[in-house]
Amino acid sequence: MKITKSNYRAFFICLIYTIFCGYISDKQVYPRLGIVSGLAQDSLAYASGFKMIGESVPKLLSPTLTDEQFKVNLKKISAAKCKVLSCNLFFPSSMKIAGPDVDEVKVLAYTETVLSRARLAGVKFIVLGSSGARSIPVDYNVVKAKSDFVGLCKKLAQIAGKYKVIILLENLETTETNFITSLKSAAEMVRGVNHPNFRLNADIFHMMREGEDPDEIIEAGKWIAFSEIAEKQNRSLPGVMGDDFKPYLRALHKINYKGFIFIEGSIKNAAIEMPLAFEYLSAQIAEVYSEKKTN
Repeated sequence: MKITKSNYRAFFICLIYTIFCGYISDKQVYPRLGIVSGLAQDSLAYASGFKMIGESVPKLLSPTLTDEQFKVNLKKISAAKCKVLSCNLFFPSSMKIAGPDVDEVKVLAYTETVLSRARLAGVKFIVLGSSGARSIPVDYNVVKAKSDFVGLCKKLAQIAGKYKVIILLENLETTETNFITSLKSAAEMVRGVNHPNFRLNADIFHMMREGEDPDEIIEAGKWIAFSEIAEKQNRSLPGVMGDDFKPYLRALHKINYKGFIFIEGSIKNAAIEMPLAFEYLSAQIAEVYSEKKTN
């Protein structure tokens, strides 16, 4: 058979995925890669090497969708090549979850619908970023905001437990919100909630933008159940600018992280950038996870 560029790429993708799904010589399981690309790009994501994708709550699970619209979504999920593992954009900016204007009854009712639908859809993770919903007034008491937020999230976690879904609190950056803008502060909230269905999404892109040290991953290790990644400058997919993620990946390796790493970034040319991202990030993870851990 003539070796072409497309044949080589297909071989490389199969090889990397085989390694990801199996074991290397020292029985080390690699983290599994996914991409937040939505059902519209399911086939391309699958062809690029991904077996898991992320969608959004507004498109898939929102209470604003009728039951019939939700049933149509269930059929799309069932027909997809990739597993829809996560949904982001949990709360709309009009529904406050922090600060003085929280309508707890409304928030809990909304959460009940979203998470009940998540279970029916087989969505395991709901990412709690929701920058607008969690922003607080500039002069608001931050200590009170944190205390109230933990109290609300304990109730969210109970609902998540009922539907066997995990809510993932995401560390954002200061250009997006003024509340919980570091992995360290997000970990503080998750510790306060202390519930198995409320865990931490270690967003490496936001960590890089905020200049957070990779060691914060080690400090928060107990609470991390998910990780997201993109390149620092333009939130491009891994490989577009050539960012080195290895210091952060080494921190994940040090805490023995074997969960999911989802790429969430801006895509300009999906046909080129998605397979490139899978290859590029797979190579960095393989390099790091083949290293011996250091104290």
